[in-house]
Amino acid sequence: MKKWIIHNFCAIVMASQKHTYANRLVGSENNVWVEFTKLASEPGVLNLGQGFPDFKAPEHVVKSLQQVIASENPFLQQYTRSFGHPRLIQALAKLFSPFLKRNIDAFTEILLSVGAYGSLFCIIQGLVNPGDEASAVIIIEPYFDCYEPMVRTAGGTPVFVPLRPSKKGVISSSGDWKLDPIELESKFSSKTKLIIINTPNNPLGKVFTQQELELIAELCKKFDVVCVADEVYEWMTYPGYKHLKIATLPGMWERTITVGSAGKMFSVTGWKLGWSIGPENLLFGPKLVHQNCVYTCPTPLQEALAVAIETEEERLGAADCYLNSLALELLPKRDRLAQVLESLGMHPVVPEAGYFMLADISKMNIDLPDDGKDEPKDFKFVRWMIREKKLAGIPPSAFFCSEHKIMGKDYVRFCFIKKDSTLAKAADILQNWKAEMNPK
Repeated sequence: MKKWIIHNFCAIVMASQKHTYANRLVGSENNVWVEFTKLASEPGVLNLGQGFPDFKAPEHVVKSLQQVIASENPFLQQYTRSFGHPRLIQALAKLFSPFLKRNIDAFTEILLSVGAYGSLFCIIQGLVNPGDEASAVIIIEPYFDCYEPMVRTAGGTPVFVPLRPSKKGVISSSGDWKLDPIELESKFSSKTKLIIINTPNNPLGKVFTQQELELIAELCKKFDVVCVADEVYEWMTYPGYKHLKIATLPGMWERTITVGSAGKMFSVTGWKLGWSIGPENLLFGPKLVHQNCVYTCPTPLQEALAVAIETEEERLGAADCYLNSLALELLPKRDRLAQVLESLGMHPVVPEAGYFMLADISKMNIDLPDDGKDEPKDFKFVRWMIREKKLAGIPPSAFFCSEHKIMGKDYVRFCFIKKDSTLAKAADILQNWKAEMNPK
């Protein structure tokens, strides 16, 4: 009996070792969205954390899907081309060719995948080398938090360079966060395979200037590096600022993959359709990953998106074009939130684009309880704010590497692509909070 117990105990131990998750996933267990989405879903909590609208998508976009679902065409309910539904990729090629200053070949220079998330995953898995020849991938901080684990999972080596704030503790602009040219160049080497840039940036809302993009472009050419340009917020650039595509700079088309998102374009994040646009040779690896992973994306959604894009392409420049009007609709929401945050003593970093706003909390005198967790101040602050004030945000140190998390610890990220009534409720919470801090 004793031998049987020992034998089976050893078998269980050996089995448990084999049943663990892959080594390449070690370090990616924690995810800011899992924890804070759960906290934000508690009763009575107003969620300004996650980046999605709480209002209906444009009417013509909704109708396009309704019409596709009701269509008598049986093929619209079946598998479509792996790398992108023909009607959709042709609509994308027609829309983006003028912006990229070239005629895009829909069938060789576009890859459709499961959202920008899926697009980035396919790009990184398809181009990054692991092992002794591990590719170095430069990531500009703050970055969307999937970049780092995707690079590590692919076996690459992430190399970080931060945008640094030139103003702190006062109301400022996302443009006040800047790259150090010398620091940036020092991160490039013969092993550098990719650089990932996010412009307009999440969580900052910074629109990279032509000078900054030219700096990055020259380094890419000097060190023979591929640029992954995550441009999902391009349609939300505010008056006075201009989104520039790095792929249009001299010598950059042949070394750039540009990533876009239907969810951000049309306020339909649940549709989960994204695309990569770039030269055929750079998309070959990402296509291999895609075809052996999800293979294809939902046909009805792709057909509906094609119809929506065709409609918008015809309206470009007109008042009823959603791609032109979205930023104008968001502008007063941005300004109102900035005003209310400033009145509370949370100094906003006013974004040049996008629908997120960082708020500097360094001068707020809040006695945060010790939760026993060895984490940056912003994590503790947001947990406290959700629990005590019923207002959810996101701690932005999640968008920095471990070495640079200190740069995000004095901020909170809020999302303002919400109904005016939702933002009014947030303003009430903040005003009541102010009254509690300054009793008469």
